[in-house]
Amino acid sequence: MKKVYLAMSTDIIHHGHINIIKKARDLGEVTVGILTDDVIATYKRLPLIPFEQRKMIIENIKGVSATIKQESLDYTPNLMKLRPDYVIHGDDWKQGPQKSIRERVIEILKTWGGQLIEVAYTDDAIVEHFEKKIEQLDTTPEQRQKNLRRLIELKPIVRVLEAHNGLTGLIVEKTKIVEDGKVERFDGIWISSLCDSTSKGKPDIELVDLTSRMNTINEILEVTTKPIILDADTGGKIEHFTFAIKSLERIGVSAVIIEDKTGLKRNSLFGTEVEQTQDTIDNFCKKITAGKKAQVTEDFMIIARIESLITGAGVDDAIERAKAYIEAGADGIMIHSKDKNIDEIREFCNQYSNLNYKVPLVAVPTSYCHVTEDELMEMGIKIVIYANHLIRSAYPAMVKTAKSILKNKRALEADREYCMPIKEILTLIPGGK
Repeated sequence: MKKVYLAMSTDIIHHGHINIIKKARDLGEVTVGILTDDVIATYKRLPLIPFEQRKMIIENIKGVSATIKQESLDYTPNLMKLRPDYVIHGDDWKQGPQKSIRERVIEILKTWGGQLIEVAYTDDAIVEHFEKKIEQLDTTPEQRQKNLRRLIELKPIVRVLEAHNGLTGLIVEKTKIVEDGKVERFDGIWISSLCDSTSKGKPDIELVDLTSRMNTINEILEVTTKPIILDADTGGKIEHFTFAIKSLERIGVSAVIIEDKTGLKRNSLFGTEVEQTQDTIDNFCKKITAGKKAQVTEDFMIIARIESLITGAGVDDAIERAKAYIEAGADGIMIHSKDKNIDEIREFCNQYSNLNYKVPLVAVPTSYCHVTEDELMEMGIKIVIYANHLIRSAYPAMVKTAKSILKNKRALEADREYCMPIKEILTLIPGGK
């Protein structure tokens, strides 16, 4: 009997999937390669149903003889193992991100005379309805919070970009590129106190209160589905912090990062140029513990930001604090540095890796922006936050536009050089036309 192979990532079976399995069954004995959760997470959304449950569902579909894990988007390992006579797939991969994967499948099959069979992709209102419903689930507070923990579990590194209003939230949500058959996108949204303050024309000294910041958070929540990590500066007094936790958790923020400094907040990138005072280990631990006791769900995360490399206290102090903060209940550790040289960060990560109990490490490579995500992963970093790049890129462009209008006493030059067409801005947001 001929051997047939098809791969599936779906977690909701609809008539399109049943149709392709029927066609595969007509060709021979069907083996389904089920993409693992981590593979799906690298190119698509998080699967709604975990791998083992998806496997059980597919195994019980009439016509499926066997299942096998597919542990990458590349079919090669499974094809070389099974050497099927046929691979069956929808014709939707002739173009787009999977085109190169398709070409590779054809090449491999040729080596033993196998054949690729393509069927018309099921693209109808019912399937579209399913996909939209699945996407909408990620907008609920509970699901956003769960998704951050799942991303940390499944992905080698979680990639987070700053947003400071609804529009920039949409940029983080929608931006993607395709390289070598792989879709690259951001996993989460960082709401920075620096960017929130700057966008409001105010200094970054904890001047913008929680009520105002909640407005920014809600703007972003309304138009996005990705998990949100909030920069909460010092968290304020313990009593205030516990109140903030309840408010943030209720609206769907996935995690909050608080830094172990006291006094008038000064941005850490100033380093020792301004007065930077660290909190005592004991007091900051009390704040973490109080915050954890205040939260209702298990999924909300409190991440402790260590400022020892900023204040000059050094790596040993940072490690001592990391151990204490983890014991106090911290769900993650952010190690911060303003140095372009990453020697101290690397040394911290090396020592951290030897701790008996660890939580995910977070890095914000603003100063050491030359360091790649692969390098950060090698050091043990689990979450990378690009903390202020959208507002830093927007401001120069807006200043150039303003200066051009002043110089030319008209908008033509600015319109040509710096502005998107008015029709595009009118239709940029869904429902605008």
